[in-house]
Amino acid sequence: MAIRKIVNIDEDKCNGCGLCVPSCAEGAIKIIDGKAKLIADNLCDGLGACLGDCPQDAIKIVERDADEFDEIAVENHLGKPAAAHNQTPAQHSHHGHHGNHGHHGGGCPGSRAMSINRTEAAKTTAASNDDVEVRIKPQLAQWPVQLNLVPVRAPYFEDADLLISADCVPFAYPNFHLELLKGKKLAIGCPKLDDVQYYVEKLTDIITENNINSLTVAFMEVPCCGGIVRAAEEALARSGKNIPFHKIRIGVNGEATKLS
Repeated sequence: MAIRKIVNIDEDKCNGCGLCVPSCAEGAIKIIDGKAKLIADNLCDGLGACLGDCPQDAIKIVERDADEFDEIAVENHLGKPAAAHNQTPAQHSHHGHHGNHGHHGGGCPGSRAMSINRTEAAKTTAASNDDVEVRIKPQLAQWPVQLNLVPVRAPYFEDADLLISADCVPFAYPNFHLELLKGKKLAIGCPKLDDVQYYVEKLTDIITENNINSLTVAFMEVPCCGGIVRAAEEALARSGKNIPFHKIRIGVNGEATKLS
């Protein structure tokens, strides 16, 4: 260990928006329990590419006793060769911004924000006279989808119809892609396993800071799943906006009931 520059995250200021996550090319920052955390000192190069993406000014560069930056550890962590680390912070912040996939910043591939173009319609192909094979084209139009990971000001949220879904819904409802997800942007979560108050705050920020056209909440019929509905309702009320709001309840047997 040695005294060196390294990022420091003020958890009191952090609102868990996740904008810093895709900006860290080494994947050293993750959202844990609703807060951004540096998961290992040796994954942070201390260049500070994540600083400019924190709207709460919760990330700073400090000098302290820390493990040396380890490129091999980064390679193992990301599962691929690490980027060159002799770049300037400005260059470093654009690592991973390539191709036509709409990548937003660099960072761990699993949490890098991107838009996905969907142009092909669903296809139905008759396999035989007695059987019909339905091949549904995926309708997911952005990444990531976890409410803990989606950036508050992701470009795909502007002028979006937003679907807030309990994470069990796509498994229980067979027509999720075509009837619920098509044409919408998605954020999923589990109110039983996660902090619902964090959901309220994150959704409030998303609705407030973007031009959301409509809000739909899809949830399971089990009682604990109502938490995601209450979070969306409170977030919409806090935002002060008047936008169409729909609730769809999914039964464990796969049936859908539109409640509003």
